[in-house]
Amino acid sequence: MMNPHPPKTIGSSLLENRLDCYCKIPPGVNAQQMTKIDQVVADGWSVLRAAWPALPKQDELNIELTDAEAAQARQYYLPDEDERLREVYTRYLAARSSLWEMVRTLRPHLRSEDLRVFALAFCAAAALMRSADFILTLTKDRPVVWKKLDEAEPRYGLPAKSFTRIYRNISSPKWMWRYRQGRGFYEAHRAEIHAALREGGLSEMIRWLEQEEPHFPSQKRTFFTRFYEYRLYSFLRRSGSGYRKVMFSLFRLGGSAIADMRQPFVKPIGAQKKVSAEVRETTRNLLRPGDVFVTRHEDAMSNLFLPGYWPHAALYLGTPEERLALGIRNDGDTSATVLEAKKDGVKFRQLSETLAVDSFVVVRPRISKEELAEALTRAMTHEGKLYDFVFDFRKADRLVCTEVVYRAYHGVGGMDFELSKRSGRLVLSAEDFLRQGLAKDLFEVILTFGVGDNVIRHGDSARSRLKATLR
Repeated sequence: MMNPHPPKTIGSSLLENRLDCYCKIPPGVNAQQMTKIDQVVADGWSVLRAAWPALPKQDELNIELTDAEAAQARQYYLPDEDERLREVYTRYLAARSSLWEMVRTLRPHLRSEDLRVFALAFCAAAALMRSADFILTLTKDRPVVWKKLDEAEPRYGLPAKSFTRIYRNISSPKWMWRYRQGRGFYEAHRAEIHAALREGGLSEMIRWLEQEEPHFPSQKRTFFTRFYEYRLYSFLRRSGSGYRKVMFSLFRLGGSAIADMRQPFVKPIGAQKKVSAEVRETTRNLLRPGDVFVTRHEDAMSNLFLPGYWPHAALYLGTPEERLALGIRNDGDTSATVLEAKKDGVKFRQLSETLAVDSFVVVRPRISKEELAEALTRAMTHEGKLYDFVFDFRKADRLVCTEVVYRAYHGVGGMDFELSKRSGRLVLSAEDFLRQGLAKDLFEVILTFGVGDNVIRHGDSARSRLKATLR
């Protein structure tokens, strides 16, 4: 059990005590809180498992490096080279934004002093720095590549100068300093961290951390090295608050270096989502099993690199009673009414979570009850899968949000959706789903909210508001 009054230095005995925090209840933390910490760690691990493999790796960039050399020589990119570069870059941005959201979710749990929390955050930071270095390799001595990545790309909603902002943040001395603090803590207590991960059933993360180690930045100037080593030595000799300070530095690193792709000034900091509890309750009374939500956060990072106005979709399963009436078994969390793929995977979720957004539309399939039961049953078999940051609709082992809807309805009752090639992948975006669903009369528009005003609109009014967003 942890000592509530730790010594002034971080010695081995204190670290041994800290290792107990993930399997024992520390002073001041009740069993319910401990369960919440374990759940947060589990959710963070789901995000890391999905995002880490999607980040660019050195051996995967050989074609893009050849393209970059050819483009620099001719001073412009060919269309196929452009597509390959966009695929790598947008995949990087998608995984990057989700890892930052994971780090931000972990931040309130720093006081648990759970070494698994540190490992999750540091593994994410190390992977992001390594993948950023690989992207920077493409631009080294190649202004044409830099300019290409800085181009505004309307197809993905990418603003101008996105790459410059990333480069500026990861090149700042403050960024490097804070990253090296996290790296120093990891290297000093590597064995204890690995032991915590093994005991917590996260041995795979150890392998990933070991794969990141060769990419840790090399030592820079002698003065900086000595100054840093002194500060780190002094830092680790302080009281038990040293662990939290390392963690806060790591999270500040995330805030400056990972979150710069957030859209500032879209909404005031701390502003509530526009969909209120009253709107959710009114909507709940109008829903039927099989309805599809298509949603939007006004300030979401995903808006920057996903095409169109509507970036996200989720499938309404109905209440347990409604599912039973359709002949569908109620497995898992029977209180959950939505099946939704987010960065933590494909899960059954509460309606309040799905509609914690700024605007949404509800559309309803035009199929029979028997066909609906078939579609929902099929969809529910995908629960528990990881999120697909590669956006590869050819495989079903990992799914994105719209793929849950696509795999539920395609081929049921004559429904047919055409995949579009985006960033080198055949996918069905949320906008493509809405556009095809309306054009083929596969879905009926039930209601919209937050489209032009904060009013729930039905019927023709809702349909016309929705069409106005489908540019």
